[in-house]
Amino acid sequence: MKNARLSVAGAILAVLVAGTTSGAAEIKVFSTIGMRSVLEELKPKFEQVSGHKLDITWGLAAGLTKRVADGESPDALVAIRGGIDGLVASSRIAQPSAVTLALSGVGVSVRSGAAKPDISTPEKLKETLIAAKAIAYSDPSKGGASGVHFAKVADRLGIGDLVKAKSKHPETAGLPGKLLLDGTADLAIAQVPELLEVQGTDLVGPLPGDLQNITTFAAGVVSGAKEPDAAMAFLKFLQTPEAAATIKAKGMEPPPPAAKAS
Repeated sequence: MKNARLSVAGAILAVLVAGTTSGAAEIKVFSTIGMRSVLEELKPKFEQVSGHKLDITWGLAAGLTKRVADGESPDALVAIRGGIDGLVASSRIAQPSAVTLALSGVGVSVRSGAAKPDISTPEKLKETLIAAKAIAYSDPSKGGASGVHFAKVADRLGIGDLVKAKSKHPETAGLPGKLLLDGTADLAIAQVPELLEVQGTDLVGPLPGDLQNITTFAAGVVSGAKEPDAAMAFLKFLQTPEAAATIKAKGMEPPPPAAKAS
């Protein structure tokens, strides 16, 4: 069955890229770590069916978007929808290439085997955050989408200073969930796919109610790209049924059809 799906994906990609490329290319991609679990699984499949190679640089969406805005020209950028839209407005990404890839919520994880706290309501989440010894999340000052949102959640719950005092931040391209493994933190807050990526941890659940924030991941071909046709073939592959199945398996939702190019 797996080989059959790969064959279907290959056939779809062959149709999508027919006439757009001449020979294999190395495609340089800047990608947010929020999409890393998806792209790492799809990378060898795309390379197999297309003959192209992907060279992916990982980082926080805000930082990578700024690098492109400041003049760096990878072939494609995978980031947050707002950042992609801003680069379209400044002509750093060609509008026809900008596509929506996935929707993701923010969740909470603990180390495997630890008791799962009750985060079913805002009040229960507040109690859990107050009881935690240390909380891992991306550094809001560096622009990580989930970290920026969680800092706002803590302020909204009236415990912003308390949470800040016991915050633990991973390296720029690191995963907050990894800080659970050695006991650096006992709670991790991040995009659900980032949490699911870390073995040895358990997802408690999403942020409750209207404390939740849905992030829209998008991508586009960067102006000045050396391999624009190959990059566009890659973005088209990310919209195939094969890619949609992987996106769902990694804890995200593919966009509705009307949202893909908007």
